[in-house]
Amino acid sequence: MGRYTGPTDKLSRREGVNLFLKGERSYNGKTAIERRPDQVPGEHGKFRSRFSEYGVRLREKQKVKRMYGLREKQFAKYFKKASHIKGVTGSILISLLESRLDNVVFRLCLGSSRNDARQLVSHKHIMVNGQTLNIPSYQVKDGDKIQIRDKSKKLQRINEALQFRARRGVPEWLELDEESYSGTVLRAPERDDVTFPIDEQMVVEFYSRV
Repeated sequence: MGRYTGPTDKLSRREGVNLFLKGERSYNGKTAIERRPDQVPGEHGKFRSRFSEYGVRLREKQKVKRMYGLREKQFAKYFKKASHIKGVTGSILISLLESRLDNVVFRLCLGSSRNDARQLVSHKHIMVNGQTLNIPSYQVKDGDKIQIRDKSKKLQRINEALQFRARRGVPEWLELDEESYSGTVLRAPERDDVTFPIDEQMVVEFYSRV
């Protein structure tokens, strides 16, 4: 499945919020969205215009999709899966996205961004319960142990990501053992564990209209 390979700052500027796609540079206050918060990318995109109700919901869906680094078809599959699980669809959707292996690697501060974490998984630097796993979309479960392979512990990108652990923090549903380059899933992620400004109900309403 293809991935967006263009400038990540453009995605944040398009959605009008820092999506933290540039790794540690996303935290230094010097990203394009922070320098030009009212401008959208493109030659004719000087100012943000008002959106229709549909447009507002579309932008919210795009924001969540881009934050987790998914393509449209893949994101739609997550929504369909969430809608078939008993409970609040929006909260279940966020929980499913948070439970992706690449996101867990990112949340454990073993990767500087979700894209970086996805590459670590794809390139077989990550083990789950002692077995090498290269599927970024793998859904972690309670008790799963995620760790860096011994041969990969000296990678500069991993050690640099861990250096910023205190600034980024590790969510309560995960436990990091920095010395062993590993983490444990304590429980399933809940909606309240995600502090990033997301209005998942708008995403539900978007798919309910199409």
